[in-house]
Amino acid sequence: ISRAFIITGQTYTRKVDIEVLSVLASLGASVHKICTDIRLLANLKEMEEPFEKQQIGSSAMPYKRNPMRSERCCSLARHLMTLVLDPLQTASVQWFERTLDDSANRRICLAEAFLTADTILNTLQNISEGLVVYPKVIERRIRQELPFMATENIIMAMVKAGGSRQDCHEKIRVLSQQAASVVKQEGGDNDLIERIQADAYFSPIHSQLDRLLDPSSFTGRASQQVQRFLEEEVYPLLKPYESVMKVKAELCL
Repeated sequence: ISRAFIITGQTYTRKVDIEVLSVLASLGASVHKICTDIRLLANLKEMEEPFEKQQIGSSAMPYKRNPMRSERCCSLARHLMTLVLDPLQTASVQWFERTLDDSANRRICLAEAFLTADTILNTLQNISEGLVVYPKVIERRIRQELPFMATENIIMAMVKAGGSRQDCHEKIRVLSQQAASVVKQEGGDNDLIERIQADAYFSPIHSQLDRLLDPSSFTGRASQQVQRFLEEEVYPLLKPYESVMKVKAELCL
């Protein structure tokens, strides 16, 4: 042991238990967020968690593929997050040096927290290793929303071509509301670009619309940020476990 508590009685301060379970509770919150996003994207049919050949997605709806692993992670994560309340209360009611009313509580909540975290991580690993993504569905959704996202670029292009920003903004506002009405009230496709192409006012930029609607122009620095995050944060944390991960990868082949 390289270091010990400077001041302590016959037991370490129960604040230590709070620190440990706070880390595990934070893990639970992160996993809950990840799995909630997966569940939402599964609802949009943009991705799915692994699904076995004979797996039943829903007892009532045979076509359905419920994200059962993600749901399990969320359920257990909520339990894990609440366990930190036990050591908080234990530390707050210690009488002078300590009392003996913490023993049974600690034997349960500490063990339960680590076992729950272990189960959550195993399930999340199973999800991440077999996650299925549907690029065509994602592309279709982007194409539906892209015209609205591109309105600012269209306005800027019109201004560069000599148009009035205020006039262009009003034109775009009216056409956008019309297109939104088709989507929301009629269940139709977003036809904003068709409306812009049919409006003579926008003729100076009609030839630029394909470029203005290029999805890659809306990602900004996202790819560089992800790469930097991987190189500076993720890879250094994984490096000590390279040999273990390599062995596991070979076993999976």
